[in-house]
Amino acid sequence: MKATVMAKRGSALNTPCKIGGLLELLSRPWTMHVLWALSNHGPMRFGILRKNIAGVSARVLTERLRTLEAAGFVFRHYEQTIPPSVTYGITGRMKDIEKVLVQLEALARKWQGEANMASAARTN
Repeated sequence: MKATVMAKRGSALNTPCKIGGLLELLSRPWTMHVLWALSNHGPMRFGILRKNIAGVSARVLTERLRTLEAAGFVFRHYEQTIPPSVTYGITGRMKDIEKVLVQLEALARKWQGEANMASAARTN
């Protein structure tokens, strides 16, 4: 069975790459910012989340949250209060990905350190 990837909003391409769809989802603008904020600061309401992600518009944040909720990475908890309260947080699926992201961050720091050392060596 071939995996499908969302190429451009709504169109699907067949690809043998099993992680293509996941990478496409995670590489969208602001997606990693949303996941990082929720992972590091815990569940939060929309307004607080938006303040934690400098530069994101309300429309884009809403779109990313809906996409991530549909993919099972984010939960949305709605309380019928006056005014209504909506809280967003990460799911167990996202906690699985967090492990990989921690490893990627460590690798990025290592490579950045190596690049800094190489740059310093060239200037000496």
